Amino acid sequence: MLINRAYYFLKPIMPWHLRLALRRWRANRRRRVFADIWPIDANAAGTPPGWPGWPGGKRFAFVLTHDVEGSKGLSRVEQLMKLEVKHGFRSSLNFVPEGEYRVADATRKMLDDARFEVGVHGLEHDGKLYSSKEGFAAKAERINQYLQRWNCSGFRSPLMQHRLGWLHRLDVEYDASTFDTDPFEPQPDGVGTVFPFWVPGPHGSGYVELPYTLVQDFTLFKILEEHNIDLWKRKVDWIAGNGGMVLVNTHPDYMCFEGRPGRDEYQVVHYEELLRYVREKYDGLYWAASPREVARHYCEQVPPLSRNTRRKICIVTSAPYKADNSVRVYTETLAARGDRVDVVNISDSQHHQSEGEVHGVTRYRVQRPKYDECNNWVYAWRSLRVLVSLSMELTRLHKRNRYDVIHIYNMPDCFVFAAWYPKLAGAKLIRDLHNVSAELVAKKFHTKLSASSHGFFKAVASLPLRFADHVIVPTKFFSEKVNAPAIPKERCSVLFGHVDHEMFPCKARTKTRPGFVIVCLGGLQSHQSLDIAIQAFDEVRCNTPDAELHIYAGPPGQMRAFMSPLIQTLGLEGVVKFYASTPVAEMVEVIANADIGLVPVPADVLGAEAYAAKIIEFMTHGVPVITSQAGIGGLHYEEGDVHFCPAGDSRAMSKAMLDIINNRDLHDSLVKRGYEYVACNTWGSGKRKYMDLVDSISIERFDNIGNTLPVRTDHQTKTNARSVPGVVAGQVRSMTIKLNDRESIAGDK
Repeated sequence: MLINRAYYFLKPIMPWHLRLALRRWRANRRRRVFADIWPIDANAAGTPPGWPGWPGGKRFAFVLTHDVEGSKGLSRVEQLMKLEVKHGFRSSLNFVPEGEYRVADATRKMLDDARFEVGVHGLEHDGKLYSSKEGFAAKAERINQYLQRWNCSGFRSPLMQHRLGWLHRLDVEYDASTFDTDPFEPQPDGVGTVFPFWVPGPHGSGYVELPYTLVQDFTLFKILEEHNIDLWKRKVDWIAGNGGMVLVNTHPDYMCFEGRPGRDEYQVVHYEELLRYVREKYDGLYWAASPREVARHYCEQVPPLSRNTRRKICIVTSAPYKADNSVRVYTETLAARGDRVDVVNISDSQHHQSEGEVHGVTRYRVQRPKYDECNNWVYAWRSLRVLVSLSMELTRLHKRNRYDVIHIYNMPDCFVFAAWYPKLAGAKLIRDLHNVSAELVAKKFHTKLSASSHGFFKAVASLPLRFADHVIVPTKFFSEKVNAPAIPKERCSVLFGHVDHEMFPCKARTKTRPGFVIVCLGGLQSHQSLDIAIQAFDEVRCNTPDAELHIYAGPPGQMRAFMSPLIQTLGLEGVVKFYASTPVAEMVEVIANADIGLVPVPADVLGAEAYAAKIIEFMTHGVPVITSQAGIGGLHYEEGDVHFCPAGDSRAMSKAMLDIINNRDLHDSLVKRGYEYVACNTWGSGKRKYMDLVDSISIERFDNIGNTLPVRTDHQTKTNARSVPGVVAGQVRSMTIKLNDRESIAGDK
């Protein structure tokens, strides 16, 4: 961004040939770097959820737009109109209200009479529209006046700069300042879709975003120095094959209608060839529409709750992505509504996960060295290395994708600071908190916190919470614990660990062999109490010889080495089996075939404050659960929902297991109560709450700047002495314009 500002600051004094040479040098480099997503980004073809298709069953939409940058372009408007009418098309022309020219009343009337559309192209064409919120708020007032006087529905920023959250200051039905993929633009982050999408605003307001999907004319012919329209044709064919929107943005300023082209011009026959190509090859298959028509079709045909928002979200986690139900619930919920979702997974070499896309989610990986929790300084040094690596990766990804939200899921608190650059660049941070750091640090390093050191750790732990824009906690207990010392209640949400039945479906048992299988989902960290579970199983084994304990907690080799002395001492080789963290799709079957679900909780402050989402996963499949009644477990469940035992007591845990094994009535009762609990705690309500949270913190606030933010619901659209279909009476802000009211604010020529 600083480089762009420097360029546009120096642009007025730079020779034209030097500017062009610099842009060509940059474009050639970026063409190689982004060859995987330009001119075609395969991921952009995904059909949005609930997409109704184009009117009349047309295969794709064909939308023509033009930005008129200077007086030369204005003088060619009539010639351009005649060319398009000749081929049966109409377009939208976007004018700069306070640039080097003024748009005459007669010009706008000519366009209206010929059924062309007029849009507003910034306020001035200087690249400074988004320099500051205060400056934008002041300019937005002027832009709104032009939108009203010109009877415009749409807007496009100069130079394709975009801050979509700021545009809620404008009274528009649509914006067209983005693109599916175009790494040659000053702000190169594409939206990754060839379909319209919804940009939600405050209080139910919003507008439709229409990304252009063909490379712009000046870039194609002058920057990349192409001598034909083969790139345009190739992209048109690809979009048509995927049912998307071919939206073209060209400039009459650069079109040579007669004679020899100037230094910044190309022959208009290239543009005419594109029109002829679409008309002849796809006759009867395309919907030739104006941007306004596309925006209204979208609003009328796509219900508000089904609209694809195309927000850009990055979730950072240290859990293996395929094996973590909670992270996948978040990511796939957002991806299913059309958002762009990336996951940065921090894993060691033994947890290697290939990068790539799965279920619409793109995964990246940051290498993590093996932690040594027995040495404080080594642990701190390795954590610092991961923090630096994560910071570099988030900076790289944000420069490329420009995220709206970065969600840090259950990571060490300090890792929130790895998102410093995205936060400075405008991204909002969510901290997903599952442990209280002071107690966690003490437990990891077997340290007893004094009153003073406990206060110090708590004060330090509050810094990441303050740095984040919002905090998610799993229980009200956590909410009360972090609110007072760290953050106000309005910046904290309780989001319970619900199960998404679409992703984690209830499977029938397929187990046929005899034996009693107890499945334990834990971790190798010292605070996970796997040693208690193994000791308890030793007593169960004496009474139930065919019982087995299956532990899913990480790399099998590492688990065996960690627990081997205890297992050998108890003589449990062969009946205590270790398995790696398993993808959710496979874990469903593992849980479905378990006879008991074991969730050990330690008898300490961490056990009292930990919330285990694994419990509800067992319940979903009719598996009775044994856990400790310590702290949060007792707040969420009652005896009968699960079978409780005292925390840290191996004898009590073994008795609880034997109770279920030997008492069929108890077993069946736990299964029945578990099903009832799950039925009341599905992901349905949590899903809406999480999406609303992402949307609400993504909205840019102007509450203390300029006038009150205009509010327009999804039903509210601008009118021209008539009502648009679907508009609710009384909701439309009074924007009716008389046809003969054509005065320009700044004075037309």
